[in-house]
Amino acid sequence: MPIISRTLLLFTCLVLAGCGGSGGGNGVTLTNSGPVFSSTAQISIEENSVGVIYTAQANDADGDSVTISIAGGPDAGSVSLDASTGGVSFLIDLDFENPGDANADNIYQITLEARDGRGGVATLDLEIEVTDQVEAISVRRVATGLNQPLGLVALPDGTGRVLVLEKTGRVRILTPDTGAIDSVDFLDVSASISTAGERGLLGMALSPNFASDRQVYVNLINLAGDTELRRFQTFGGTPDQVDPATSDVILTFSQPDSNHNAGWIGFDASGFLIFPTGDGGGSGDPSDFAQNPQSLLGKVLRIDVSGDDFAADDSRDYAIPAGNTFTNPADGLPEIFAIGLRNPFQSSFDPDSGDLLIGDVGQGAIEEISRLPMTDNSLNFGWAVREGTAFFKGSNQAEFTDPVAEYSHGVGPREGRSITGGVVYQGPVEALQNTYIFADFISDNVWGIPTTDLINGQTVASSEFILLTDDFTPDVGSLDSITAFGTDEVGNLYIVSLGGDVFRLEAQN
Repeated sequence: MPIISRTLLLFTCLVLAGCGGSGGGNGVTLTNSGPVFSSTAQISIEENSVGVIYTAQANDADGDSVTISIAGGPDAGSVSLDASTGGVSFLIDLDFENPGDANADNIYQITLEARDGRGGVATLDLEIEVTDQVEAISVRRVATGLNQPLGLVALPDGTGRVLVLEKTGRVRILTPDTGAIDSVDFLDVSASISTAGERGLLGMALSPNFASDRQVYVNLINLAGDTELRRFQTFGGTPDQVDPATSDVILTFSQPDSNHNAGWIGFDASGFLIFPTGDGGGSGDPSDFAQNPQSLLGKVLRIDVSGDDFAADDSRDYAIPAGNTFTNPADGLPEIFAIGLRNPFQSSFDPDSGDLLIGDVGQGAIEEISRLPMTDNSLNFGWAVREGTAFFKGSNQAEFTDPVAEYSHGVGPREGRSITGGVVYQGPVEALQNTYIFADFISDNVWGIPTTDLINGQTVASSEFILLTDDFTPDVGSLDSITAFGTDEVGNLYIVSLGGDVFRLEAQN
């Protein structure tokens, strides 16, 4: 072969070796374009949504087949994904009031992954927000213009009227259906009480035999700054008005400070008066009254107001029922039924069990609900050694009874700074029946807990609270500074606001 021909052949082979193509060691590498998600990274859906709530989509510029899967995320276990369609569905019920996501904020976080089979990978951090679906309820303002109302009690005469007590000393008669407030007060003790700080007219209970004996009991702070339990009786011919001349001091004891005076009083199923008391005030119970069995402060007292075991003592006009904690005076005062409370401002009885549910205001970290069976006189709720389930000071003890529910201080939807104990709802709204409804005075949050979850020996965390704040938005005014919950004769729930309003929970037509 001539030399020129061999040179041209070699040159031709070198040129061909530099041409494009795939594989074969030709020195040219093609770039794979990985998949890209085209579906959004954030969606909102209403609670109770079912079926496919989101469709994951990803495209591949090379036309490669793309496979999408769930790669992780804190809430990956709550959803499933159909690989053939990209459809995402929830595996749990979506309940705004009882979130199922990892941090209980109703935002579910899932990481999706798309692969093209050739090494291309893309991820998408998907957030699914579950929004509230307004329940079939309404909250209607039924009264306004009251002066710092602190409580509401049913007037058991078949009229549907209720009694609203004001911190400043008056008890007003309210007809909720019309919003009318009687011009004549049911009771007025304003001239004989101190209202400084947390003092005032703090609690009221009608006798279990009110229809016949017309007796009324009030918890107040007198002009000397001390707690008094007083008994009154209505006028014989005017059952809607208390006769001030019938005033009888049943029990009195000193209060060292103007705060932590508690408030609520009530009669148990046996007809005994139950009287939760505060620890005397100050920060951290400085005198350790709550754990001192020789002090009435920081306790639940249980007395029989139909008798008098202390005829020679004008400040103790009652009898001691059998079954209280201490039978030996050297061990503790006979009025005591439970100990270890800080400021049990609002309490109520579970109408089914008869147990006392106590909203105990915390110090600086935890608010709590405690349960006291009226058949158990041995409970110590721990203050001031414990605040809620947390150690506070002193010597911790295993025999303390932890709260059945608690929440932390803060500004979130499951936080607050001052619990307002609630009531077990048994009114016309079926979805809330047998739910303990309560609130926080500072944060204005309203919550619920099924009564079946309020069991001594376990503590319900705030992540399990039913969120009711949005559902309880009233028709007029604002639901803030909630001081009390109450019920009428037929079980309707009333919410009392310090600003002077009273609201009623109603079934929505």
